[in-house]
Amino acid sequence: MNAEPFDTLSAANELEAAGVERGQAEAIAKQLHGIARPGLDQLVTKADLYKALLASSLGTIAATVGLVGLMLGAWA
Repeated sequence: MNAEPFDTLSAANELEAAGVERGQAEAIAKQLHGIARPGLDQLVTKADLYKALLASSLGTIAATVGLVGLMLGAWA
């Protein structure tokens, strides 16, 4: 997933254009960046989901094969 980066300069410029003093606009933009940034590295991609599904499926197959082996061993 390609999340767009937060543009602090653009945000500060917009705040300043709306009447906020430059120093305050920059401080607000930095805080907004800090709020927006932490979650971006925790986003799940399709590849992440496919890997999890594959791992789960392989685990289920391995467990099934193990159980079948135990049942066949018990009947032998």
